[in-house]
Amino acid sequence: MRYSVSCSSPTSLPIPRCVGSKRSRSGMASNTAATDRSIYNLLILFKYSGAVCCAIVIVIIWRVLNWVWLRPKKVEKYLRQQGFTGNSYKLLYGDVEESSMMIKEAQSKPINLSDDIVPRVIPFDHKSIHNYDYETEKWAKHRKIINPAFRLEKLKHMLPAFYLSCKEMVTKWEEIISMEGASELDVWPYLETLTGDVISRTSFGSSYEEGRKIFELQKEQAQLVIQAAQSIYIPGLWFLPTKRNKRMKEINKEVKATLSGIIYERIASMKAGEASNDDLLGILLESNFREIQQDGNKNVGMSIEDVIEECKLFYFAGQETTSVLLVWTMVLLSIHPNWQARAREEVLQVFGNSKPDLDGLNRLKVVTMIFYEVLRLYPPAVALNRTIYEETKLGGDVTLPAGVKLLLPTVLFHRDSDIWGDDANEFKPERFSEGVSKVTKGQVTFFPFGWGPRICIGQSFAMLEAKMALALILQHFSFKLSPTYAHAPYELITLQPQYGAHLILQKV
Repeated sequence: MRYSVSCSSPTSLPIPRCVGSKRSRSGMASNTAATDRSIYNLLILFKYSGAVCCAIVIVIIWRVLNWVWLRPKKVEKYLRQQGFTGNSYKLLYGDVEESSMMIKEAQSKPINLSDDIVPRVIPFDHKSIHNYDYETEKWAKHRKIINPAFRLEKLKHMLPAFYLSCKEMVTKWEEIISMEGASELDVWPYLETLTGDVISRTSFGSSYEEGRKIFELQKEQAQLVIQAAQSIYIPGLWFLPTKRNKRMKEINKEVKATLSGIIYERIASMKAGEASNDDLLGILLESNFREIQQDGNKNVGMSIEDVIEECKLFYFAGQETTSVLLVWTMVLLSIHPNWQARAREEVLQVFGNSKPDLDGLNRLKVVTMIFYEVLRLYPPAVALNRTIYEETKLGGDVTLPAGVKLLLPTVLFHRDSDIWGDDANEFKPERFSEGVSKVTKGQVTFFPFGWGPRICIGQSFAMLEAKMALALILQHFSFKLSPTYAHAPYELITLQPQYGAHLILQKV
């Protein structure tokens, strides 16, 4: 560095001033160029980052637009070209508002015992049909693993659990009416508890008390799901911290934690050779282990998450199906005392006052006819939903594109006078005297448990449990409708009595 002196006046003092050398000037130039390049690179980065962000936003907007508007309108146009009519697609909320209003109005008052239940249970579908004429691999793997749990030889080992739960309920009823000999009772909550106890014992064995807790949580979750389904759908609403969303997530977390604890404890016991495999969970885990060992690939079997979901399904399907079958059976036998007397006569003829056994339960023909007729008139699931995964031709010129959801209104098929005759809405168990195939003439017109490959895997479980319960009830009580009974079938996942089932029970 060298200095020069600049004097602006004779009196000025010399002031040092850095003028730089050739070397220092080139260094500064180099630094400036590097800075310019950095700024340039940043500008390029911002430019392309902005372009990428814009592209991502455009793709997201397009996908959302296609999901909520373009594709539904395309499918609507496609179906209308084939002669289908119906309401036009409405953005986001569809027919939810109209459907919710009709359900609310239908459930505002009970109906007469002789009235058709369809307009009350599925009012929107009923109106629509009268106005207009018109993941497989994973499921198959799970079905294969679960199948052994519902074979007859396995169900035989569950019969003591059926009997124990049913006997506990009957004992409670006897205590209630012991003083007077007859008493009014809302049997619905007792039947719910009964079937919850049965599924808890048969699913988890010694973990039965924890199972009951899961049952209560699942029941609350079902009510919240129905509320959500009847609300206007807004994408992303599930993620908002609303009171309902928070409670649903809490329930899901608690159920998952409880089931995980039961499952891991059972796996540890099985590995130590200490656990019995006679309950549904033990059979499921044993079948799963066998499947993995045979293939040598753990991906072939079910994960812990899969097992948890199947256990939740045990509860939902196993508990709900049997409890509603039993409650409507008791209501209809109260209305038709002649059939109640015939059923009791058959039970006493087969068992007397002894404990029902598997062989005897399978010989109850009158009871079976009654159950089939109850399932026809009051199917647990009033409708089945199915999704088409590939373009499907139904016959004639009707073709449905992939992604279309089909609704099969079970309760409408089961009460169709063109199928069942002019007495379709009447309780006549004798129509099943020669079996289901005879009365349906080989057609798929009776499907309370679904149909085809996805038919309910637990239907034998449900029917056996229901027979055990009804046999014990008929051995101990006669029953009739209470004057306070209000006939109000409504859908809460399954077809339930809105105001309970108030009956007058009397010892026999």
